[in-house]
Amino acid sequence: MKKLNQLKLVLAVILITTFIFGCGKSYSPKTEKYIESIKKERAHKDSVMEFAQDSPFNFKHKVEFHKLKYFDVDTNFIFKSKLHYYTQPDTLTIYGTKGEPRKTVRIGYLILNYKNSNYKLSVYESKTGNGQIYQTIWFTDKTTNNETYGVGRYIDFELNPDSNYVYTIDFNEAYNPYCAYSPAYSCAIPTKEDFLNFRITTGEKKFHE
Repeated sequence: MKKLNQLKLVLAVILITTFIFGCGKSYSPKTEKYIESIKKERAHKDSVMEFAQDSPFNFKHKVEFHKLKYFDVDTNFIFKSKLHYYTQPDTLTIYGTKGEPRKTVRIGYLILNYKNSNYKLSVYESKTGNGQIYQTIWFTDKTTNNETYGVGRYIDFELNPDSNYVYTIDFNEAYNPYCAYSPAYSCAIPTKEDFLNFRITTGEKKFHE
């Protein structure tokens, strides 16, 4: 009788465990593949950050490395939008975290629809120190200075020559600028217009607690 009761207890535990873990999120094969690709990108970035001589952990002065921190991958933060160009691009001065002024051009904006509300996300065009032109997105949101870096986060952006091109804006790829890891660097501070009034709970988290 005692053995029978023990067997019933073991079976009950197995059933409960199966129920709990069986109720987790399930994804389509396409989504599973996407999630794995983001995880691989993150693992590769960890390796580069730790070992590359020009990473912010090794280049200017040594900073103790530990794995970068991320929210879980979340496909709810992938958006599609055309780039709405300004007829007269807005040239403005922004500032770096060391207080230095920087010239940039706000060339247009994207429209993100999140939970049935539209949000404007600006796209900037700047020059590197050697004169190369690049585009980028800087933003803050309701996680900024809490779970995420206090200055803000960035997303890389590449212009397509087709004016009707529909861009994919994936916040799972949102990352911290180098100044988030080392005080040796200065990075562009997003403007107040770059604030998105919702919580973007994906992408990179704070490095230093």
